[in-house]
Parts: sequence; structure tokens; C-alpha cells
Amino acid sequence: MVSTDSLTTCLLEVILSHMALTCAFVLAALAVIRWYIRDSYKVDGFSRKHVFITGCDSGFGNLLARQLDKKCFHVIAACLTEKGAADLAAAASPRLKTLLLDVTDSGSIRRAVEFVSKEVGDGGLWGLVNNAGRSIPVGPIEWLQLEDFTKVLDVNLIGLIDVTLQFLPLLKRGQGRVVNVASILGRLSFIGGGYCPSKFGVEAFSDGLRRDMQSFGVKVSIIEPGFFKTAITRPDIIEANLRILWTRLPQNVRDSYGDTYFGEYVKAQDFSLGILCSSDLSKVTSCMEHALTALFPRARYSAGWDAKLLWIPLSYLPTFVSDFANTMLFPPPKDKRNAH
Repeated sequence: MVSTDSLTTCLLEVILSHMALTCAFVLAALAVIRWYIRDSYKVDGFSRKHVFITGCDSGFGNLLARQLDKKCFHVIAACLTEKGAADLAAAASPRLKTLLLDVTDSGSIRRAVEFVSKEVGDGGLWGLVNNAGRSIPVGPIEWLQLEDFTKVLDVNLIGLIDVTLQFLPLLKRGQGRVVNVASILGRLSFIGGGYCPSKFGVEAFSDGLRRDMQSFGVKVSIIEPGFFKTAITRPDIIEANLRILWTRLPQNVRDSYGDTYFGEYVKAQDFSLGILCSSDLSKVTSCMEHALTALFPRARYSAGWDAKLLWIPLSYLPTFVSDFANTMLFPPPKDKRNAH
């Protein structure tokens, strides 16, 4: 028979274990509630703050410029083309200013700094959003040449660094924010070309900048979008780029992939983008806006269901898992099929 003391001991252990679990759940719930409340705090004085955004001809930059303009920020939107600048100016209030900027040209960046400096005066710059970017040429690495990499790296990474360095004095004066647009492909390299290396570089540069600027009151945030319907993910542009890469390959290289590989690769790209791409660009611009307006901005923002539910979890799993996922997305070349 079980003694009364043993029953009492068991009962106490059960009660204590339940109490411990209950306390753990309560503490976790309170931590989450506190985080949400803290995350909701906003800075004030939007109408006195200036934000400079690159890459505003279309896509995220264009939408963010109009979004912040409606909230009474003084937006200075940098566009690559005169048409992009004119169209944006026509769609916004007179408060929004546009200028032409080529982020691969240091002289163009200097002129932008001079323009912005006159606009912001002694108050300094509140926000710099490094949004300008390009993705193509992109494709299997063997199809690419060195200049294909540098075309992308010069815009997405070197240009971003040049813009940031030249604007830092204005940002330090305003104790402002730097918002750098990376990508979920800055965590996982699923495509060949300069895009993934450039976005990995943006992540590393932004982490270093955030730590260096903490003492000066400048906050740095990284935006990591999943796949969205922008000019970068247009299937017709991607296919045209891939066709150029394929046709310039030596015949022996094309033979190693097989006659049907190009068509299969394009179909795989179209299928993946069709499933993954979201048309709601506001999911990204809302993250950018939070980074500029929150009292306590986050270091990283993921945007899109695929980023949150697929790519970020995948980036934490062992490498062989992401390698397997990559093989499921793209067709094997002929030589690999023949090897089996």
C-alpha cells in the first residue's frame, strides 16, 4: 500500500509543477504584451522631419514616398529617371521634393547631399532609406561573367555604402534612422549572380553600422522582404535576361545542361515566382514606416508570408535542408541526369 506521506508528496509535486508552468506562461504572456506595447510607441513631430529615399521610380520606394508624404513628412525622393521623378511629383503633395540620383556615381551622391543639406538646415536628416537596387543579370553561376556580378554589386552594395557614408554627417546631426533594404536572399542564397552576395553584404554592413552608430543616437534597421511583384521579379525581364546568358554560353557548356534545360529553368522560375510573389507592397513599406516612426525601431523586419513562414525558418536549419529545397526548385542539368 502507498503511504499517506507518499501521496502527499506526489500531490505537492504535481501542484508545484503546475504552478511553475502557470508562472512560466504568465511571464511569457506579460513579456509579449510588454513587447507589443513598447513596439507601438511612436516619435512625434512628423511634419518637422525629413526623410531621403533612394530608388523611388517605382516599387517600394515610390509607395513609401507617397505613404510618408501623406503623414506630413518632408520627403526627398531620389529617382533614376526624369519620368520617374515627374510621375511621383505629380502623385504627391507640393511638400515632396524629387531629385535625380545614380547611386553608382559618387558625384551624383555628393550633389544629392548638398541638396538635402539645404532642405534640412540645422536640424539634420531624420531618415535615410537605401531602397535602390537591381537583380539582373541573374542565373546559374556558370552562365555569368565577372561584370554581371559587378553590375549588381555596384548598385545594391557599393552604392548603398557610398550613399550611407556621405549622408552620415546629416544623420548624426539629426540623430536619425538608416533603413537598409536587404532581402530574404541575404540569408539564403538560392539564385546565382550578384544579387544574393550583395544582400548578404547589406546585412553585414548594416549590422556593423548599427553597432558603430549606437553611441551617436543613430538607429539602423534592416528590411528583409520575401518575394513581391516588382520590376525585380517581372518574369518577362528575368526570361529575357536568362536568354541572353544562355545564348552567349559556349556550345559545350550548353550541351552539359541539355537542350531542354533552358525552357525547364524558365518554367521553374515562373512557377516559383507565381506562387511566392505578393502584390501587396504595403507589407514592406509598413515595415519601413515603422522603422522611421517607432520610438524603438527593430533591428530587423521580415515582410511577407514566405519570409516569415518559409525562408527565415529555413535559414536556421542545417545547410543540407536548404540545399535540398534548392534542388526541388530548379531542374537538374543533363549531365547530372545521365550520371544516374
